[in-house]
Amino acid sequence: MGAVLGDVLGFAAAVAISPLPIIALILVLATPRGSLNGVLFTLGWVLGLSALGAVMLAVASPTGASTHDHPATWVGALKLALGLLLVLFGARQWHRRPKDPSQAQLPKWMGAIDSLAPAKLFGLGLALAALNAKNAPLTIAAAATIGSAGLPVGQQIAALAILVVIATLGLLVPLGVFLLGGEKAKATLGSWKDWAAQHNVAVMAVLFFVLGLKLLGDGIGILTS
Repeated sequence: MGAVLGDVLGFAAAVAISPLPIIALILVLATPRGSLNGVLFTLGWVLGLSALGAVMLAVASPTGASTHDHPATWVGALKLALGLLLVLFGARQWHRRPKDPSQAQLPKWMGAIDSLAPAKLFGLGLALAALNAKNAPLTIAAAATIGSAGLPVGQQIAALAILVVIATLGLLVPLGVFLLGGEKAKATLGSWKDWAAQHNVAVMAVLFFVLGLKLLGDGIGILTS
């Protein structure tokens, strides 16, 4: 199980430091019921990651993701496809990054966050985790790695839980600062939001390019062994 966790830590960390969900959470915390809304947003995120990972494990188990402790061919093909997708996405993001970081603009939907009901903020957290074109491939790849390791079901669930916890650290840190930081929290989170907004595209481009290359290597290794 240790080897599996070593493989998935990179994917979990990439999800955790994804700037866009962190910016969204900081905006959620600035709403009138910031504490409640922030917790609901984070719970939605956790549920989204857990559901996506669980579906992947459920698919992998009966379809033979592992044969004789070696990943099945379809797992290699999946990682190859996801790796290619991430490399292309990273290259596209890098090409579209603003030359002047101060000119970076946030997505228009973020302007409506302060008008969303708590239930919709919960759904937003879920969507950013499970349906986001950036995070979903990473979570699927990590879950496929867990499912192809030939681990018992209990260890697969434990590995998925660790993946979700690590991938949620990027939200738990600003949430903790807001709940425990007192008056200084708003200024701290504001500076984090500004930095993340300016460097979101460049950070994600590098992350996806590097992890995409790793997935390409993993996929090729599985298919050729």
